[in-house]
Amino acid sequence: MARADAAAIAGGTPGIDLMEAAGRAVAEAVLERHLPRPVLVLCGPGNNGGDGFVAARYLHAAGWPVRVALLGDRGALRGDAAWAAQGWNGPAEVPSLDLLDGHPLVVDALFGAGLGRPIGGIAGELIDRMNVEGLHVIAVDVPSGLHGDTGEVMGRAPIAECTVTFFRAKPGHYSIEGLRRCGVLRVADIGIDASVLQTILPQLWLNAPGLWQENFRHRNRGVHKYARGHLTVLGGAMATGAARLAALAGRRAGAGLVTIATPRAAMAIYQAAEPGNLIAEIEDGAGFARLLADERRNAILVGPGSGLNERTRGAVAAALATGRQVVLDADAITVFAANPESLFEMIHGPVLMTPHEGEFRRLFPDLSTVPGKVERVRRAARQSGATILLKGPDTVVAAPDGRAVINVHAPPTLATAGSGDVLAGLAGGLIAQGLSPLAAGTAAAWLHGDCAFRFERPGLIAEDLIGRIPDALAAVSPGELGGQKDR
Repeated sequence: MARADAAAIAGGTPGIDLMEAAGRAVAEAVLERHLPRPVLVLCGPGNNGGDGFVAARYLHAAGWPVRVALLGDRGALRGDAAWAAQGWNGPAEVPSLDLLDGHPLVVDALFGAGLGRPIGGIAGELIDRMNVEGLHVIAVDVPSGLHGDTGEVMGRAPIAECTVTFFRAKPGHYSIEGLRRCGVLRVADIGIDASVLQTILPQLWLNAPGLWQENFRHRNRGVHKYARGHLTVLGGAMATGAARLAALAGRRAGAGLVTIATPRAAMAIYQAAEPGNLIAEIEDGAGFARLLADERRNAILVGPGSGLNERTRGAVAAALATGRQVVLDADAITVFAANPESLFEMIHGPVLMTPHEGEFRRLFPDLSTVPGKVERVRRAARQSGATILLKGPDTVVAAPDGRAVINVHAPPTLATAGSGDVLAGLAGGLIAQGLSPLAAGTAAAWLHGDCAFRFERPGLIAEDLIGRIPDALAAVSPGELGGQKDR
C-alpha cells in the first residue's frame, strides 16, 4: 500500500488529495450508518491521524457535534498530516478516558496498518474501555493495533462495527483477528489508479470465483468419463466414512470415476455403500503402486480415514512416485510428523496438502513463530514443494512460487466432523479434471463454504454438504456443465 501511495503521488496525485479523499470516505461511512450524535475522533501522530482530522472536518460541516483528541503535539505533525490538522479549526484535546463519558461514537484514527509495536499508555487504556463498554467504533484503515500484514493484534485493538480502508484490502483484514475486529469492511476509492498494480504485481488475492471459474468451462460434447479424470482414494479399515465422503465429493465435483482402494477387512463396507464408487482391494503400499500403474488414474487422494500406519506411508510414497497430481490430507500428513523431511524429499510433482492447524504444526514446527498465517503458509509451501491449504475461517492456499489466496467464504457451521474429508474430495475431483493444485485448492475452499451457506438452517453435518455441491458448481460455472446450457 505504501508503494501504491508513492506511485500515485509520483504519477501526479498530491498526497493531500489522497488524504482528503480518505477522510471524506470515513466521514461518509459515519453519515451512512448513524444519525447525528456526539462523535470523538481519536487521531494518532501519523497519516492515519491526518485522515481523522479530515473526517472530523466533514462531520462538523454536516452539523455533527465533534471532538478531536490528538496523541502527541499538534506542532510535531509533519507532511500531509500537518496539512490536515491545519484544516481543523477546533481544538485538538489531550487524550483521556473522560472523553469516552457519554458513550460517543468513536472514529479510531490512532494507528494504521504498519504499526510496529504493541499499543500501551493512554491509547491502550482508551481502546480497552471502548471494548469493555461496547462503544460504536468506525476504524480508519485498520482497527488500531491490528497489523495490516500479519493480522496479529499488537497488544490490543478495538472491536469496530465498520472499517474503512483504501484502494485495496490488507491481509490483516481477513485474518481471524481481522474478521473479529473489523466489522463491515469498506474499501474506498481515494484516487489511486488501478494501473499501479502493474508495477506492484501483488501475489495475494481474496478468494472469489473470478480467480478460477474459467476452469469450469466444458464445451466438448464428446467428452467421456475417463476424459473427466479418475480419482483414486485410499480408504482405511476403520474410519470408512471419511473415504466415502471424499469419494462422493470427488464425484460431485465432476471426476468421471472414483475408486476407493480398501483393505480386505473393510471391503464389504465400501461395496455395500454408494453404488457409484468403484472398489479395489489394496493391502499395502506395493499394492497401491500396482493399482496406480494404470495411467488413467490421474489424480490421487491419500489421508481421509486411511490410518496412521505403514500402509498409509507406503501409499503416499507410491502416489508421489507417479508424478501425477496428489492430494494429501489428515493421516497422510500426520503419519510423517516424526520426520517431515522424508515426505518433502518425495515431492517432485504437483501436490496439494490440506492440513488443519494441528497437522500443520506437526509438519512445520519451525514455522510456529512466524508472524502471520499467510507468511507461514507461503514458507511451508516453499519448504515442502507442495501447495498448502491451511484450513480455518481464514483459509490460506499458497503455492511454492509465492502466490497465495485467502478464503473467508465459509461459515462456522463447517466446524463439524467429516467436513475436511469433503473438502479434500472436492479438491481431488477438481484436480482429476485438470485443475492445478492452487486452482483446485482455491476453488474447493470456496465451493466448500458455499455448500455450507446453502444449508440455511441449524444442524449442518458433513453429509449435507455433498448434495449442495451441484448448486454451488452451477452458480460459478460459465457455459455448459452437467446439462446446464448456454441459451
